Amino acid sequence: MCSILVYCSPEADEVLFRKMLERTASRGPDQSRILKTKDGTLGFNRLSIMGLSPEGMQPFLLHGNACVCNGELYGFRPLKEYLQNLGYTFAGGSDCELLLPLYERLGTAMFPFLDAEFALVIYDREQHGFIAARDPIGIRPLYYGYDKDHAIIFASEPKNLVGVCDEIRPFPPGHYYKDGNFICYKDCAKDVKTYHGSSADEVCGHIHDLLIRGVCSRLDADAPVGFLLSGGLDSSLVCGIAAKYSDRPLETFSIGMDLDAIDLKYAREVADYIHSNHHEVIMTKQEVLEALEDVIALLGTWDITTIRASIGMYLVCKWIHEHTDIKVILTGEISDELFGYKYTDFAPSPEAFQKEAQKRIRELHMYDVLRADRCISVNSLEARVPFGDLAFVDYVMGIDPKLKTNTYGIGKFLLRHAFEEDRLIPYSILMREKAAFSDAVGHSMRDDLIGYAEERYTDAEYEQKRMKYDHGRPFTKESLLYREIFEKYYPGQAEMIADFWMPNKEWEGCDVKDPSARVLSNYGASGQ
Repeated sequence: MCSILVYCSPEADEVLFRKMLERTASRGPDQSRILKTKDGTLGFNRLSIMGLSPEGMQPFLLHGNACVCNGELYGFRPLKEYLQNLGYTFAGGSDCELLLPLYERLGTAMFPFLDAEFALVIYDREQHGFIAARDPIGIRPLYYGYDKDHAIIFASEPKNLVGVCDEIRPFPPGHYYKDGNFICYKDCAKDVKTYHGSSADEVCGHIHDLLIRGVCSRLDADAPVGFLLSGGLDSSLVCGIAAKYSDRPLETFSIGMDLDAIDLKYAREVADYIHSNHHEVIMTKQEVLEALEDVIALLGTWDITTIRASIGMYLVCKWIHEHTDIKVILTGEISDELFGYKYTDFAPSPEAFQKEAQKRIRELHMYDVLRADRCISVNSLEARVPFGDLAFVDYVMGIDPKLKTNTYGIGKFLLRHAFEEDRLIPYSILMREKAAFSDAVGHSMRDDLIGYAEERYTDAEYEQKRMKYDHGRPFTKESLLYREIFEKYYPGQAEMIADFWMPNKEWEGCDVKDPSARVLSNYGASGQ
């Protein structure tokens, strides 16, 4: 990861700007740089991934224009060669150095053509203005707010803007900002007029090939690469594909509670099968509780699901940062939103399934994607998400939802069936029932957090304190605890998050008071 900060005003105070940029130094610990222009100030904290030389440092400059970008442009090498043939000269090997030449030729029309995870801001000297943009899934974070003089400020995280902007908002994914307007250039969750694929076998062939492409494109890095391996279907498939197409054993990492780590044994089975160099991290109740406030502070959320699932991810990434030289981490996020959760088995119709998938894809940047970004970046690592490959997402969202709903007796059938013949991972893992990450690290973690919150408030205190909040009102003592910690670090900014990430309460069987799949009637063998 890296972090960017752009204050779109010539009146930006330099001392304040430096303090704001330092708040996300862990995202880019290798080097920092600030560029003051006639119309504003750009700042960049670098984590060197592609083009490790000093020439890869940002802001990039070209003909008086400037750019800062936290991102990865996949397949950039042919594009770089194309631009060189047009006469452009590049100082280093950074993929993001291509952005200003592209902008010079295409302007804002460049954004739909980027096969990338990115958040960027470009300073256009001739127009005396700034253009900002974010990838269509929102994998790379970007926030904005206005100072007291109504100047807009863009930042990688809300913590950069706390105390400077009265209202902090996430930059909408798939949009660019220009001249005061946010303009959509790509909507991954748009309504599909004509679904493709007449049979499961037909669509599975495309799922297979596109996911392999998405994984392989994310293996390209000039820094060491590692893999989070939970032992579930999604992360196991990423690792299985990477193992087949890598010329050296993978470095894989798992985490679990000391008492009842459900997934460690499954992760070990996958690691043995693909012959990876596997590492297990064990966490205790004390470590979970001690990490809780830090995790909420780094996340900038009050959502129960996100916080629970972040604790294990934060601690395993902390271990990776402290014990290895790895800088890039591949993860299995976004598969659930595309192929379904345990609760989407209750979808009353294929149309309802599709509508729910669209909602989840649009909101993903506030939940699982936010979790992966913050837990990984705060430990000076970069996250890459193969299931978020844009061609893959576009294709899966265009599959007839009749094929995606669970009429097969097992969830995510299309994804499983697509890789049956390859034998990239053990067949038992390919067909294993899903367990949510926050449960799979050990059921005791959820129970410990609930118990800890129960001890903090009497029933009367809980009722009195939760009523202070109109947006995202806490509905359990655990959610109240998380909200009070959130308000300590992000006072008055609750609307950065749309709502609690919960099953669709309108569906029969889904009106539950806890986000864990354990409370659903179809949980079955998921936690075994």
